[in-house]
Amino acid sequence: MKKIVGIIPARYDSTRFPGKPLALIAGKTMIERVYEQAKKSTSLQRVVVATDDNRIAETVRSFGGDVILTRTDHPSGTDRCAEALSKLDEHFDAVINIQGDEPFIQPGQIDLLAGALAEENVDIATLVKIIRSHDELINENIPKVVIASNGDALYFSRQPIPFMKNFKTEYWLPQHNYYKHIGIYGYQASILPRLTQLQQGVLEKIESLEQLRWLEHGFNIRTRITEFETIAVDTPEDLQRAQQYISQ
Repeated sequence: MKKIVGIIPARYDSTRFPGKPLALIAGKTMIERVYEQAKKSTSLQRVVVATDDNRIAETVRSFGGDVILTRTDHPSGTDRCAEALSKLDEHFDAVINIQGDEPFIQPGQIDLLAGALAEENVDIATLVKIIRSHDELINENIPKVVIASNGDALYFSRQPIPFMKNFKTEYWLPQHNYYKHIGIYGYQASILPRLTQLQQGVLEKIESLEQLRWLEHGFNIRTRITEFETIAVDTPEDLQRAQQYISQ
């Protein structure tokens, strides 16, 4: 069985929502809620918050969490996870990058990724979910993904893919299963440092999707289908949605 660490990258200076990890949801900080959910996973041997901010670090320590301070200049959560992995005092076979703005991440989703990482010849794993509404299908802020028969991602796009030539878009969903990307990743520990050294590719620049860099450089991304709907908190408005969700 692989030894897996869950790393939660959390930075303070979010452009759209500064201080987001410390935002309160029903009296508890978002970072604590993410940490608690990750700890429920049966697949993780350790859970660590990776942050560049002492306020976040102190908050994590206050609820008994494990935290590592990282540099402030990381361009992505993947890079922050790689530094945190290099600073751990024990060996791990794989890493699961748990988004610090997903306070309702399900332990079962983490376990799904762990299962994918246990398979042969899997570099990276991520989650997808069937799209149920036309609004989701055409929303450019929701990345879509086309999947091969073995479950590997063929391509990610902000546009609805595949294009269905003989139907208007409002009739696509009854004809075919379209998938949206859920932004949680698992990596083999040996792969993670290599990902941080890759040059940005043409497709990533066009679509503004980090995962296309990995595909362009020949890494495979195994997908698993989840039925859980997550609530990512990117803005103060999203925080209100999260408050309403937990109150229900």
